[in-house]
Amino acid sequence: MSLRVLAVDDSLTMREMLRQTLSEAGFNVVLAEDGLDALDRLPEADPDLILTDLNMPRMDGFGLIDAVRKGEISARVPILVLTTESAATLKDKARSAGATGWITKPFDEKSLVSTIRRVTAM
Repeated sequence: MSLRVLAVDDSLTMREMLRQTLSEAGFNVVLAEDGLDALDRLPEADPDLILTDLNMPRMDGFGLIDAVRKGEISARVPILVLTTESAATLKDKARSAGATGWITKPFDEKSLVSTIRRVTAM
């Protein structure tokens, strides 16, 4: 069974890079353009992992993490933050909100795939 990843980023270019990288690694990828779009897609996507940017319109990554952790659907799913931000305060805030890990953009494809596999234990 293929690992299901919900990848959330407001940049079309980044979404397409994630789709290509994760699909080539054998993952089933569902894309969303911001936190609200991700929440709409969550039940159908039924992800094994959520990969989200922080800075997005309508609902940012923090709002998405908070909503997922408070919900009944996918409340325990690992959430990795993929962002250009690197401040320790933001990492702490994401961890406190319920993020599982942090990856800085631009991402290394092999590193991203191995982190996803490690976090999901596949």
